[in-house]
Parts: sequence; structure tokens; C-alpha cells
Amino acid sequence: MRSDRSAYLYILPAAVIILTFHLLPVLTTLILSFYRYEVPSPPVFVGLYNYTTILTDSLFIKSIWNTVIYVVFTIPSTIFFSLLVAMLLNSNIKGVSFYRVVYFLPVITSVNAVALVWNWIYHPQKFGLLNYLLVFLTDFRNWAMGFFGAVPMVFTPIDYLGDPRYAMPAIILMSIWKGLGYNIIIFLAGLQNVPKFLYEAAEIDGAGVWEKFRNITWPLISPTTYFVLIMSTISSFQVFAQIFMMTPTGGPLNSTTVIVFYLYQKAFTNFQMGYASAVALILFSIIFFMTIIQKLFLEKKVHYS
Repeated sequence: MRSDRSAYLYILPAAVIILTFHLLPVLTTLILSFYRYEVPSPPVFVGLYNYTTILTDSLFIKSIWNTVIYVVFTIPSTIFFSLLVAMLLNSNIKGVSFYRVVYFLPVITSVNAVALVWNWIYHPQKFGLLNYLLVFLTDFRNWAMGFFGAVPMVFTPIDYLGDPRYAMPAIILMSIWKGLGYNIIIFLAGLQNVPKFLYEAAEIDGAGVWEKFRNITWPLISPTTYFVLIMSTISSFQVFAQIFMMTPTGGPLNSTTVIVFYLYQKAFTNFQMGYASAVALILFSIIFFMTIIQKLFLEKKVHYS
């Protein structure tokens, strides 16, 4: 009995922290979502008015669509390229530790610094790295094809972050680059737990690279892939920093306004705290629903042994 009381005392500090910084804010958000609370005015109870207004707001619908586009293109690309790089690093190449550090550097680098670099890459003038490379390739093509009498091409520098056609793809590309290193480390840990004798036995049976991957690697790293998928889904639906730093107004024609950025605008630009709380709960519901769907349909395909 005395030992049980001691155990409760040991977990008390952690319980207080969780209650103070997690449960109470969630409860406050839930309560505020039923109020019209526009700082500094006092809150007024409005019931479900915030929710009905949100679901009929065209900008909120657009933010959902933008978020879905971001999720659909970011998650598969990140998983594919991170797994590919992890497999290359797992193939007994020299300097694996060095490559781990190199690929993980973007993860630990602040979003502010990364945004500065990518803003330079996407700069609309010719001294932006991407436009500079495209101008160089165009000039090289014109020079090479000039010997054959081809008509020269003219490349006009693109304003990637100022054009609604390119703003979201530009953000997605930057996000893939920044998030690649974390998934590479996770996949590499999973790959190193695959028994080597299974590959040796498969080679004796004449299995090729694809057969070994499909029948050995993929099933045995399925718990790792499942974890990466769940965490990537949650983080992608919560994307904000990249959007805010690269397109602080939500992009041209709101082309990069995602749900969290929409929430930020309502809470800290318009000071509609009740409305923003309702948006936060809707976002939580979406993430929770997606996580449950993934658990129901994918967990049965995960091989833990």
C-alpha cells in the first residue's frame, strides 16, 4: 500500500504538467468554440454558430482543399524518397555516419533559416538559383541547337511563390526536402533490423533485387512504414511554419492557405478566438478520423514478427 502511494507521488509532477499544458487547453478550446469571443470583447454564447459559419465559409473549404493537396503530394513523395535513400545507405557503402548527418541537417535546421534559403532559390529574378539554372540551360540549349539552325528559346523567370500555379508545388518541394532526413533515419533503423541471412537465403534461391524487396524488406519494415505514415499524416495536416515563412499572406489567391494558417489568421489577425477554437476542433476531428481510418485498414497488413 505504501509503495502504491510512492508510485503516485512519482507520477504526480508529470500528471500536473500534462493536465496544465494539455488537458486544460483542450477543455478551454472546446468551451470557447461555442462562444463568439472577439478580443477584447467579452465572450458571448452562440452555440453551434461558429461551426455552421465555418462549414459555409468558402475560404475554409479552400483551405481544406489546399491541405489535402499538400498531404496527398507530400506524404507519398517523402516516404518513397526517404525509403530509397535509406536502402542506399544500408547497402554497405562507406561513410554511412557522414551521410546520416548530412541528410538529418535540414531536420534540425530552423524553419526560418530554411525559408531564407528557399526564398533565394525561388526568387523571381535571374539571381534566384532555380531561375538562374533554367536560364543557363536555356542559353546552353540555344547555343547547342544554334549549330543546327534551330529557333532560339526565350525563358522568362518565374515568380514561384507569387504565382498561384506554382506556390503550393514550391512549398511541397521544400517540405519534402526538409522532412526527408527524419524518415531516412527511421527507415534506416528498420532496415538494419532485417536479418541478413534472409537475403542470403533468397540470393541462393536466385531472387533478384525486386523479389528480395517485395518478399523480405517490405513486409519486415511494415511496422516502420506504418509509424512513418501515421506521423507524416499528422504533421502534414498541421503544416504551418513553411506556409507562414514562405507565403506570409497565404499565397496568391489564397493558394497556400491551409487549415492551420486559416486558424492562425482568425485567432491572431482577426482575434476571433471562439471561431478559431472551432476551427481547431474541426482540424482535430479530421486528423483523428484519418488516423482511425489508417489504423483500421493498414494495421492488419503490418507484420510485427
